[in-house]
Amino acid sequence: MVKFGWVLADGDNWEERKEKVKMALESSIPVVVAKPEDIKKIKELGNIKVASHSLDADIVLISKNDNIEFLKEAKEKGKETAIYIPIESKEDEEFASEVARFGFIDYIIIEGKDWKIIPLENLIADLFNRDVKIIASVNNLEDAKTSYEILEKGTDGVLLQPKDLEDIKELSKIIEDINKEKINLDVATITKVEPIGSGDRVCIDTCSLMKIGEGMLIGSYSRGLFLVHSETVENPYVETRPFRVNAGPVHAYILVPGNKTKYLSELKAGDKVLIVDKEGNAREAIVGRVKIERRPLILIEAEYKGDIIRTILQNAETIRLVNENGEPVSVVDLKPGDKVLIKPEEYARHFGMAIKETIIEK
Repeated sequence: MVKFGWVLADGDNWEERKEKVKMALESSIPVVVAKPEDIKKIKELGNIKVASHSLDADIVLISKNDNIEFLKEAKEKGKETAIYIPIESKEDEEFASEVARFGFIDYIIIEGKDWKIIPLENLIADLFNRDVKIIASVNNLEDAKTSYEILEKGTDGVLLQPKDLEDIKELSKIIEDINKEKINLDVATITKVEPIGSGDRVCIDTCSLMKIGEGMLIGSYSRGLFLVHSETVENPYVETRPFRVNAGPVHAYILVPGNKTKYLSELKAGDKVLIVDKEGNAREAIVGRVKIERRPLILIEAEYKGDIIRTILQNAETIRLVNENGEPVSVVDLKPGDKVLIKPEEYARHFGMAIKETIIEK
């Protein structure tokens, strides 16, 4: 579950509130909670959602004692909805649980007046399978971290009341760290390396810079994806392209966020992909450009626990997999017996999602 953060754009004057909105924008915070009279001015600053007690807001927000019918009206107009509930008694906790079942409320923002963790634990357990997101209202980064981790599942988000602008920047870093995926990598043994002719191959250029040891998980079979290294290695042939992975032919799978796969041919600017390092640490990156060109190809075949998996890559010195020591190795130097990093998958995939089903891939 992807965690998120909102920021309260409060302050005695617009200039003070504006600085918080600007920092939220710069830190990729998706939502600010603001006064209704600030909505138009905030929209002039940049593309960010505003939660406020107004039908002009992106997310219509009310407090516990406001008329709940206002949110019904907002939902009918196609707006997202949220309710802010200070927890001051057991009745407030029960009320929060009750409104989560109404069906027209998207977010419940909880603020503890005289408690820390217990009511949040109760609500998370109670609303685990409800179609509503729980947000903890916090005034420091330590409470934000705690909220994200309660009962392992944690709250979906936090609403931070920042003490200063640096708090907003730090919240963004906390969210990025929490949302990092960990991929289980293993070692497969190369059994065949064979040039096979030409085909349409895909280069993925991202809006992020990669380091040595980082690449993307790509393969012809969903049950075994190879770690294809980024173009970050110095070589005598072309300049490094640390934003690029030369990924393979148009038919191949690539692992994307949420443990899903896409075909390389489906990727386009603005999509998200996963950058994975030799330890299996994964981070999201935005696709800036996809280049499809006809190039000579090479078949890579490997054995993993008695199963044969394959992928196809461009036949060029600069295209690399990652060996068992986490070092990039060029496809032109690969030979049977070499060991490379892969992501094994025990489940088949249907429309990119892992499912328990028998599918034969050859």
